Amino acid sequence: MGSDNNVLAVIAKNIDVLALPLVSLVYPLYASIKAIETKSRADDRQWLTYWVLYSLITLFELTFSKAIEWFPIWSYAKLAAICWLVLPYFNGASYVYENFIRPFYRNPQVKIWYVPLKKDIFSKPDDVLTAAEKYIEEHGPQAFERLIAKQADRDARSRRNNYMIFDDDYRY
Repeated sequence: MGSDNNVLAVIAKNIDVLALPLVSLVYPLYASIKAIETKSRADDRQWLTYWVLYSLITLFELTFSKAIEWFPIWSYAKLAAICWLVLPYFNGASYVYENFIRPFYRNPQVKIWYVPLKKDIFSKPDDVLTAAEKYIEEHGPQAFERLIAKQADRDARSRRNNYMIFDDDYRY
C-alpha cells in the first residue's frame, strides 16, 4: 500500500512532464489530421492558429531558457496555457486569433515589411517591348520616335565626347 502512495506522489509531482506531450502534441496532431479531412474552416483556423502559437511558445522557451529556469511553475503555467489553447471547450487558439491576430493583420499599426506599391508584385517584370508598347499607347508613335531619336543623339554625343550624360529625368 505504501508503494502505491509513492507512485501516485511521483505522478502528481511530474504531471506536467507526463501530460504536456499528450496535450501539446499528440491530441493536436490527431485533431489537425481530423480537421484536414473535414470541410469546416473553423477547425482549420483553430488548429493552424494553435500550431503558430505553439511555435511561438517554443521559440520563447528556447530564447529565454536561462530565465525560465528561475520560475519553477513555468511548466505548470505552460500546461495550463496549452490546455486552454487546445481543449474544444475553450477553443483558446481561435479566441487568440479572432481577438489579437486577426485585428492586427487586418489593420496593422506598424508596417513591418516594405511592399512596393505595384498592382501585382508577383507578376513578371515588364520587358523592353512591353514598356515600349505601353509608351506608344499612352503618348503615340510620334512621341516614341522623338524619344528614340533624342536618346540616340545623346548616345552619339557621349561617344564623341567620351563622357557620360546622366538623364535627370530618371528616378531611383
